[in-house]
Amino acid sequence: MREDICTIPINDVFLPRDGCPLCRMRDMLEKRSTEYITGAAMMEPDVRIKTNEKGFCFRHFDMMLKCGTRLSNALILESHLDKMKQELIPKTVKGKPDKKKLAAVRSMQKSCFVCEQVEWGMAHMYQTIFSSYTSDSEFRALYNDQQFICMEHYCDLLTAAANRGISSKILPEFYSDTSRLAGGYLEVLKNDITHFCSMYDYRRNGQDWGNSRDAIERSIEFLTSERIGGGQQD
Repeated sequence: MREDICTIPINDVFLPRDGCPLCRMRDMLEKRSTEYITGAAMMEPDVRIKTNEKGFCFRHFDMMLKCGTRLSNALILESHLDKMKQELIPKTVKGKPDKKKLAAVRSMQKSCFVCEQVEWGMAHMYQTIFSSYTSDSEFRALYNDQQFICMEHYCDLLTAAANRGISSKILPEFYSDTSRLAGGYLEVLKNDITHFCSMYDYRRNGQDWGNSRDAIERSIEFLTSERIGGGQQD
């Protein structure tokens, strides 16, 4: 299943040059995973076993409700709730609660089948990025031509780069390029936000807003990796 829904060609992620490419990757993975779970994989026993064990976070429950039918979501919930009922949360308790079961319930609250699929796919995309950046000059140019790298994925890329196959010769250049994509855009945002604030001074009445009108939304996207009004990049 993972090879089908979590393998996305690198050009599909980087060619649009719109926003953060890693946010776009994550959004594509989430969309594929939730559509797959509520569609073709809904009745597959191996998938259902995993979703029963892991459950879903609120974000991905919400996405599943939007992309799948109510019946498909109900069937997934039916077997998930039944597993919890049979194995984790008894109707009555005699004596002290079972500590192992309580720990399992708490662990389930923090687990999500889709999150794990996305993490797996992102880890493989990082590997592809590092490999392509090292060996493919055209990809390196494409990487540098991105609009920006958001704060979350800036941290992820720099943290992972030293451990995932970029040689010590290339690593400083990768650090520099990635920092420029994040730090350069941060400077643009700061200037646009400052300009936006200054336009509320009566002395600026009638002057040009420039690119500052959507500076709040763009700043939030950079800081949180989510777009206002829907959260996902197209």
